[in-house]
Amino acid sequence: MVSGHIFHCRKNSWPAEEYVGRTALQLLDFDGGAPPEQAWRRRLNSHANLLKEFSVTFMEAMRMMSLGLRLWSYVREEASHGRKAPIDPFTKERCKPSASQGVPLGGMGSGSISRGFRGEFKNWHIIPGVCENSPVMENQFSIFVSRDGGHKKYSSVLAPGHHEGLKKYSDSGISSWDWNLSGQHSTYHALFPRAWTVYDGEPDPDLKISCRQISPFIPHDYKDSSLPTSVFVYTLVNTGRDRAKVSLLMTWANSIGGFSHHSGGHYNEPFIGEDGVSGVLLHHKTAKDNPPVTFAIAACETQNVNVTVLPVFGLSGENHVSAKQMWDTMVQNGHFDRENFSTGPSMPSSPGEKLCAAVSASTWVEPHGRCTVAFALAWSSPKVKFQKGCSYNRRYTQFYGTSERSAVNLVHDALTKYRFWEEEIEKWQNPILKDERLPEWYKFTLFNELYFLVAGGTVWTDGQPPAIDEKMSPGFNHQKSSKRDTKDTKPESVKDGHSKLTADLVHDGGNTSNGEERSVSKFAAVHGSEMQEQTNGLNSEEPIPYLISKDGPENVGKFLYLEGVEYIMWNTYDVHFYASFALLDLFPKIELSIQRDFANAVLYEDRRRVKFLADGTSGIRKVKGAVPHDLGTHDPWHEMNAYNIHDTSKWKDLNPKFVLQIYRDFAATGDMSFGRDVWPAVCAAMDYMDQFDRDRDGLIENDGFPDQTYDAWTVHGISAYCGCLWLAALQAAATMAHRLGDHHFAEKYKLKFIKAKAVYEAKLWNGSYFNYDSGTSSNSRSIQADQLAGQWYTASSGLPPLFDEHKIRSALQKIFEFNVMKVKGGRMGAVNGMTPKGKVDETCMQSREIWTGVTYAVAANMLLHGMEHQGFTTAEGIFIAGWSEEGYGGIGSKHQKDGPRMGIIGHSYTCGLLPYGQSNGHYLHQRQS
Repeated sequence: MVSGHIFHCRKNSWPAEEYVGRTALQLLDFDGGAPPEQAWRRRLNSHANLLKEFSVTFMEAMRMMSLGLRLWSYVREEASHGRKAPIDPFTKERCKPSASQGVPLGGMGSGSISRGFRGEFKNWHIIPGVCENSPVMENQFSIFVSRDGGHKKYSSVLAPGHHEGLKKYSDSGISSWDWNLSGQHSTYHALFPRAWTVYDGEPDPDLKISCRQISPFIPHDYKDSSLPTSVFVYTLVNTGRDRAKVSLLMTWANSIGGFSHHSGGHYNEPFIGEDGVSGVLLHHKTAKDNPPVTFAIAACETQNVNVTVLPVFGLSGENHVSAKQMWDTMVQNGHFDRENFSTGPSMPSSPGEKLCAAVSASTWVEPHGRCTVAFALAWSSPKVKFQKGCSYNRRYTQFYGTSERSAVNLVHDALTKYRFWEEEIEKWQNPILKDERLPEWYKFTLFNELYFLVAGGTVWTDGQPPAIDEKMSPGFNHQKSSKRDTKDTKPESVKDGHSKLTADLVHDGGNTSNGEERSVSKFAAVHGSEMQEQTNGLNSEEPIPYLISKDGPENVGKFLYLEGVEYIMWNTYDVHFYASFALLDLFPKIELSIQRDFANAVLYEDRRRVKFLADGTSGIRKVKGAVPHDLGTHDPWHEMNAYNIHDTSKWKDLNPKFVLQIYRDFAATGDMSFGRDVWPAVCAAMDYMDQFDRDRDGLIENDGFPDQTYDAWTVHGISAYCGCLWLAALQAAATMAHRLGDHHFAEKYKLKFIKAKAVYEAKLWNGSYFNYDSGTSSNSRSIQADQLAGQWYTASSGLPPLFDEHKIRSALQKIFEFNVMKVKGGRMGAVNGMTPKGKVDETCMQSREIWTGVTYAVAANMLLHGMEHQGFTTAEGIFIAGWSEEGYGGIGSKHQKDGPRMGIIGHSYTCGLLPYGQSNGHYLHQRQS
């Protein structure tokens, strides 16, 4: 519980008036134009720090040489098939990563576009698993101001002209535009899912401008939160004595980032919609047979705002109006010809040609007057296709259909509903933002860390079976493929062995699903139920069955998010362990859907052979009873375990993490149907772990290799991390069994818990903390920051503590004093490993790293045990290192230059979340009271 006195010294740590003058804030306080007091802020002329990539020592490089050679060979093999390996440290990005990110655009799971704090549109996640980092510099907002009868004019792109992404293509290109903004008097304010950019007298000293970016990320709204659209609302305040004609311009390239425009065949067309919404559609024909994408850029015409368009302009001016000519027209007239609306579709572009479009919104602002102008962007890509052939309809097609022209309806609804969205967002955020007990940095970081649910390469489908591209799936080329073309297509009735298989695993008192959900194979999903099903394992042509979501309001489809842009794996489960609190609190139906997917996977076996790169051995892809590491990369749900460094069927943390997440979600939602449906998988996951209790003392042992999420950090014997997770899983499983009426199972695991707990404490407790492991290696007595991960989940789920309270607090205090405070004075977070002598554990690269999600989990654990000062100090270290200008200062920036490194590759998205809800003081206080 959060006390009322602890944060007094931390108030007003980011005062808005340090960035924007108080007068400007007061003037813009109209129709939501003023940024909130609590927000992450940057001046537009701020330098974006480059992020240093991870490095290894010479000895580490020598130890990993064999792994590196096998990984290099695997990357080349995947590339020969036109696929990107899920882990590829060899291919360098064209655009060096920097701390320049801002709040991403759009809702969840429909492809995302990020926006830098200086205004650039970048990090294009339209095609699943592909991220084009470089900004498309043609995508801009610009302003044109005319005063005193045209004798006084101002024009500028509303982004700094010193941006490294701006290149001089030709005298006719965008470098010919007026890049007059210095950014010195312009500031960016981020509070996900909204952002404000304030131009305080730039470029016109007598005009205050605020651009408010709004995306439909609304907790518990499973419709609007899936929409691929964003709104940009401009608030204009004229502080001068003259009437001002102000024209705002939105320009957009027909591109999905990178060199996607080179393929040719793209075209634009103007449209006039309902309620004054008009603009341009940009139809993009993607390469490599990926589904097409249609952008819509639009503005809303009102009594005071006039909207005109230029459907096509180019960079060279060879076939179309050039970028320079377009700009000159706006400088001269402040608008385009109305006749442009009737031009119809443009000619398709030639290969290598980049088509752009523009929408202008013009208005008059009286002296000391105010005005609002609204633009919207939408991108309609109704089908999502994975590289091995499966295609799915995105979630939003349930409401807008599968036509690419639904982009028109998307921008219309965005422009007519954004005020309602903002009301809902403020209802969600205000209780936290107005809680004076909480530190300022914490309030906005809590929300801004949610960016990964949009920008993490997320995919949200309608939950229906896939259509299969027979050209991409060699195992299916002898049968005729079925394609789903509309959202109304219903899956055929399929009967398989799922019910029989799960029933065999139910213990006394267990209950199986009543048939509301069905599990089908890829064959059956597409070709019908005549196929012979296998329940005793899957051969090379029969991947893991696909669980069709149940009908009705509980069917919110299926959701995927990447571990990171460097680790291209969907729903990495050991990382979801840290990130899932956000979904549970904000979108619990999505969280339960993900858990059902993993529960389904536990009960199946995929016998296709896989080579493990760490030691060069081979094994089967998915072992029955083992929780998969991830849901796959190029064929999620059907080809799981894209991670192939180690054989994760031998990992000791995945099954306990599954049981803990299942119980937490079951307890939090009270959904007995969910509990009964997943119970067979919980039983199977627990029984699977018996093989690792080799001395039959009730406690699992690690096997002398990195057999858990710290996949470079070897463990010998009993592990503080895995052992604690196992104890917590035993207690959770026993409690869940009792609630479901499976008394045999409940008693069995209650007795095992009591036995295992005594062994764990006897082998690892040293009087002040739990040793890293029970082995005799040089780091066996190291202090692991994550040693009480099982207790974190236990407390979050309302279960009795695993250990005496004094032992828990003693271990957490040791972590605070050593892992936190002995690293840069607590200004970086908690280093994973620390020796008892107060030196960073140099056993491996992961022992000396700082993982964002682990630090937040440690901080949450401290809060749950009344250690408020330690908890918030620990979490603030991540804020300082990752978000403040003292560190890297950027959304999504989770790396560190010197000393212990922050944010291991692959954890920058999903572990970058303060465990939301139960773990933060505000929600904890609400739920306990």
